[in-house]
Amino acid sequence: MPFRAPHVCMCGNIVAHGSRCPCHQVRDRERKARFDATRPSARERGYDTKWDRERQAFLAAHPTCVRCAAPSRIVDHITPHKGDQKLFWRRSNWQALCVACHSATKQSEEAQSNRARNSSDSSRREIQT
Repeated sequence: MPFRAPHVCMCGNIVAHGSRCPCHQVRDRERKARFDATRPSARERGYDTKWDRERQAFLAAHPTCVRCAAPSRIVDHITPHKGDQKLFWRRSNWQALCVACHSATKQSEEAQSNRARNSSDSSRREIQT
């Protein structure tokens, strides 16, 4: 198995390939804690008893992950609903995913989408000033 050389982080720490330096790990944890402190609970975001029933029924009808055919455990909103109740309950906007696909693939797609949106927002701000 080939090994890749460690790299030097912007803060000066030498870090093994595929890992984060300790100062960035702390910063990431702090950023996540700040985000979680302001985020409404799952119940407040609409994931209530009705959702639990609908989720179970959807997973019974769609037992395998749409990406890798592993057993599905998560009902994912294809287009993020962002509080829109019509989009939240639209079954055509749901897909069955396994934990691995939801945690890795789907979340990285959403992060890329957020980065693209943020960069276009910053370019608009630069034009306006």
